[in-house]
Order: sequence, then structure tokens, then C-alpha cells
Amino acid sequence: KDIGNINERNLGDASFVPTSGAAISAGGGGPSGNANVGIADVGLYGLAVMGQNFALNMASHGFTVCVGNRSPSKVVETVQRAKGEGNLPIIGSSGPENFIKSLKKPRKVVLLVQAGKPVDLTISALSKYMEPGDMIADGGNEWYPNSIRRGNELETKGIMFIGMGISGG
Repeated sequence: KDIGNINERNLGDASFVPTSGAAISAGGGGPSGNANVGIADVGLYGLAVMGQNFALNMASHGFTVCVGNRSPSKVVETVQRAKGEGNLPIIGSSGPENFIKSLKKPRKVVLLVQAGKPVDLTISALSKYMEPGDMIADGGNEWYPNSIRRGNELETKGIMFIGMGISGG
């Protein structure tokens, strides 16, 4: 599906918060820690080498990206790297709930975590905060029966699942 011109997509969107290209981190902005609610175009969870580079690539093409990882230090590292590489629009998350709440609806999440049980654990942690119409794309080279199983499980919640296999995890 053609998503159109990135610049036109944000025009007239009341929820769009311009970042002036600055990398910002989630968790600030008041007692709730939800300053970045619903501002990211896409989420990338899993910040090893490929995950970091994929997030930076999307941000360099005009998408605001929320990043998450089970190790908070990787989130901080990625946000700092985005700032150093041209103040790219990357938002760090403080945990699964904050990660999901930082995404515009319908939410789009790309997973780049190790294949197998880590994917199941990550889907479980994230999907509890997702809603029908949201989407998860698994970027690992997963054994196809696992992708089919995950798709069937998420379908019962109304969450779309794509096994896109771009990395060995």
C-alpha cells in the first residue's frame, strides 16, 4: 500500500508534535511520565546492531520512531546516537507500556529480537497494552510454524501479525 508523501501525512494531524528533528526521550513531562503519548509513527523493539540501525534509518527518512529494549541502557544509547547523527526523531521508552503508549494509533511495532522464546516473551509483554487494529511485524528469521501460531494467537485479540524475516535475530 502506498503511504503517500511523509510531509503530507503529518499535515492537519492534531496529535503530531513537531520535534524539530531533535531526539527526545520518553518518561519526562510530568508526574505520569507520558509526555510522548501517541506521537511516534512506528515502534522498534530490540536494539542490537540491526535494530538500532533500522530505527535510525526510519528516522532519517522522516518517521518518528519510538525505541524499546529489555535493557534500558540500549534505549539510552540509541537515543544518544540519534542525537549525534543529526538530531533524528527517535523517542526512548521506559518499558513495554510506555513504548506502546508512545505510538500513534493504529500502532505499528517492528520486533528485532532473537528468534524463539524471546519473541513470544516480547509479544506477550507488548500485546497486553495493544488494541484491535494494531500490528506487530516480526523481523527475525523465525521458523514459519511459530509465525503462524503467533498470528493465530494475536488474531483473537484483533492484532495483526506479519512474519517478515529480515534478520536472523
